[in-house]
Amino acid sequence: MQQPTSEFFSEKLQETKEQFERTIDCKHTEFDDLYPYMNEQPQFFWYKRYVAWQDLLTIVRMAEELDIDWQHQFQNSQVSFIKNKVLDAKVLDEWYGRKRTEA
Repeated sequence: MQQPTSEFFSEKLQETKEQFERTIDCKHTEFDDLYPYMNEQPQFFWYKRYVAWQDLLTIVRMAEELDIDWQHQFQNSQVSFIKNKVLDAKVLDEWYGRKRTEA
């Protein structure tokens, strides 16, 4: 039985969101396995975040093109970050909300 498109994209959005959040938290991701020799390089963590961010934006763009609602899986501030498309320190600092960074 074939999986409905909206369910497929919902799962993919969740997966890419989790991967991006793992990069924010400096946790291991699939990307680390591709470039294990780069883990020692400080710029690798930024690069890894950009790759995860781009993956997330790509899935969101495809969901939008198919008229699939993706916003319900994110907080309002996260939706705003995604719509702005620019990954910067504010996104990384406030992705989980201000409470986390203030704690």
